[in-house]
Amino acid sequence: MIALLRGRLTPVFLPALLAGGVSVLGFAPFGWFVLAFLGVGALAFLLERAPDARTGFMCGLGWGLGAFLAGVSWLYVALNRFGGMPMPLAAFAILLFCLYLALYPALAGALYVRLKSGGLVWRGVLFAALWILAEWLRGVVFTGFPWLATGYSQTPPSPLAAYLPVIGVYGVGGVLAFVSALAALAPWRRLRGLPRPLAIIAGVFVLAIGLGRVEWTEPEGEPLSVALIQTNVEQDLKWAPGHFAEVLQTNLRLVSDSRADFVVLPETTLPTLVERLPEGYLDLLGGMVSERGGTLVLGVFSRDDAGHIFNAAISVGNGPQQHYAKRHLVPFGEYSPPFFGWFYRLADIPMSDQTRGAREQPPMSVLGQRVALNICYEDLFGAELLSSLPQATLMLNISNLAWYGDSLAQPQHLQIARVRALETGRPMLRS
Repeated sequence: MIALLRGRLTPVFLPALLAGGVSVLGFAPFGWFVLAFLGVGALAFLLERAPDARTGFMCGLGWGLGAFLAGVSWLYVALNRFGGMPMPLAAFAILLFCLYLALYPALAGALYVRLKSGGLVWRGVLFAALWILAEWLRGVVFTGFPWLATGYSQTPPSPLAAYLPVIGVYGVGGVLAFVSALAALAPWRRLRGLPRPLAIIAGVFVLAIGLGRVEWTEPEGEPLSVALIQTNVEQDLKWAPGHFAEVLQTNLRLVSDSRADFVVLPETTLPTLVERLPEGYLDLLGGMVSERGGTLVLGVFSRDDAGHIFNAAISVGNGPQQHYAKRHLVPFGEYSPPFFGWFYRLADIPMSDQTRGAREQPPMSVLGQRVALNICYEDLFGAELLSSLPQATLMLNISNLAWYGDSLAQPQHLQIARVRALETGRPMLRS
């Protein structure tokens, strides 16, 4: 890589690196969504001037490395602070991971330079199509990691948010790429060539205004009061055996204090297997909410008759107990990919040998609503949530983001949930 950066590739790699980093400011918590257009447009500008596919590859690689180092390096917190991986190794692991993610915009860059031809609009369409392809591949290859897909930056007040119910997050990313490319490639020095691209860009935003006036769904059932509880237990104490009794008492106290119909506790709020909970503990929790006709959903680990362990959510209280098992597990955090046993000799991650839940799991029935569960980063995979639609009337995500400290992970994940709510036309509850 260092050799490739020598000579004429350095002037394109470094600006692309900067453009990728700037694009992260378009996402939460910053919310300067216009900068996502600027960052992607800068990449299109550099690619248009790239003399060959190798230069295009390095442009895309630089852009991706800048974006992912700036946007997802919070993973370092989980590896080093809570996973116990030595600082140099954790930093190197994050660098390798970001380089891997950067291969997808690099592929798009190389293909664009090789295939570009025709007029301005056609090149904009080509750039957008390759951008969608690259982001989609990043979301599915090796179980996928579509975090920071550019469409996530376009939550309200961005006008492009109106497209989310129609074409989804990848489609919105493609529209963003198309508009950015048209703006970057337009012949600004020749006024005669400007009306067409400007008219197309204006048309994209006018259509967005029209789509924003459409009511795609309508409420169903009676109003429901909800308590989304955060136990606020330090991550390094949560798994300590000597702190277990205090964790149980904290959950009991918070549920007892709640007065809502539907009460939700976070992912693994009870950091053990259901069978290892004190006798009668779940009945006590359920009784606190059932006495007022309510239901509690909480995160805990479960085990089936074959000994498989699941990251699960269960309901107690009003009605029979219901169960959901996480189906899209986190590589290295919840299961070990083949040939990576060495990773667990460097990191100490509890409950890291889990099993995927069934692909099709019905929504939970909660007080007249049908609630589609997803755990942690499962809400990142919009296509996988479609199996619960149109039956589900509400969506619920329970997460334990304490793994990533006080970082960009929390606001970015909240923005992802907002996108899922806009795509599906259903409220997304998060605890």
